[in-house]
Amino acid sequence: MERTLAILKPDCVRKNLIGKVIAHIEEAGFKIVAMKMLRLTPEQASAFYYVHREKSFYNDLVKFMSSDRVVALVLEKENAVEDFRKLIGATDPKEADEGTIRRLYADSKQENIVHGSDSVENAKIEIAFFFSQSELIANGVD
Repeated sequence: MERTLAILKPDCVRKNLIGKVIAHIEEAGFKIVAMKMLRLTPEQASAFYYVHREKSFYNDLVKFMSSDRVVALVLEKENAVEDFRKLIGATDPKEADEGTIRRLYADSKQENIVHGSDSVENAKIEIAFFFSQSELIANGVD
């Protein structure tokens, strides 16, 4: 069984789409093994997206991700990382396949509703950023 991190971004929360997006996730066969709502500080958003620090969109991304609450989820499924990336679609909703979460709900390349880990290795790092091992164990996952 594989795990990935999903973040329902501030635009998802503001547009009251949390339930709809979670329904898509569950209907695609993912098991939610941990979930929390929080508001990232600019420092936390900077740390999480540090890998993008040299990119032109970095400052706008940090500002956006700390602009409102987010929902962080740990998802479990065989081939979770790749399957979740397919479910959410391309970063730019105009380029995303029909039926994907971003095609259905995102407004722009920046405000694209959801984050998904891009590799198994990064999923482990990203999950640890939001969830302690004790939180995962408390949810029956180790």
